[in-house]
Amino acid sequence: MTGRLFCFGLGYTALALAERLAAEGWRIAGTVRDADTRNALTARGWEVFAFDRDRPLADAAGALAGTSHLLSSVPPDGAGDCVLDLLGTAIAGIRGLRWAGYLSTTGVYGDHGGGMVDESTPRDPASERGRRRVEAEDGWLSLWRDHGVPVHLFRLAGIYGPGRNALETVRQGRARRIRRPGQVFGRIHRDDIVSVLLASMAKPNPGAAYNVADDEPAPPDEVIAHACSLLGVPAPPVEDFDAVADTLSPMARSFYGESKRVSNRRIKEDLGVRLRYPDYREGLKALL
Repeated sequence: MTGRLFCFGLGYTALALAERLAAEGWRIAGTVRDADTRNALTARGWEVFAFDRDRPLADAAGALAGTSHLLSSVPPDGAGDCVLDLLGTAIAGIRGLRWAGYLSTTGVYGDHGGGMVDESTPRDPASERGRRRVEAEDGWLSLWRDHGVPVHLFRLAGIYGPGRNALETVRQGRARRIRRPGQVFGRIHRDDIVSVLLASMAKPNPGAAYNVADDEPAPPDEVIAHACSLLGVPAPPVEDFDAVADTLSPMARSFYGESKRVSNRRIKEDLGVRLRYPDYREGLKALL
């Protein structure tokens, strides 16, 4: 299977998917915000456009023409999802679109006190960012219900991979072992996200949502300690969350405000995905 992939937001995860498909002969197009990135990707023969809320596509229909698969990794801002706001009509008008994916987050479920959630769990976000994601999910699903756009939702756990992982955090001297009793968090290697997206593209099920997380949610301080062990350096001391909460950014505090275990049964049973990195230990070992 080959086609034309259009990615809104050729960033960390979407770029990995695009590179995988480009190697298989796919045509790649998409958007970025940075001029240097655009020039670098254009040099590969990709069609790359500048786009954000303040820079809409001048010819959206032309840019999207011939797209067989579409992915959006653009997060919503305070005004909503700019892709939907500016280009929803154009996306609905793409002829021959076989698959569309929206990268969301497991943050839409909110806090469950360490309990298990799956795709049938009601969304109950605990943060403003989570609420924006719920609204964005609903907007993308409306394209499916109202216009037949083959939309799929992917609720991602914490993303790590090359260049973005606990090993790098330790090496850069930024690691902290902040512990909140009972708090666990899911994560997923970037390469496993790509595997899930490819599996969904091969087996479309419009309207479906998929949790994309590994098999072992774990406390973040445990992950840092393991990274230090792999690198052969002392682990930083454990800090109590309540004692240091005021020193954290609002985003970091919101991270510690949620605790849940995320079921990944659907990507295995419905899509046949076998995770290459089923837990953070396997992932960090490979990255090292």
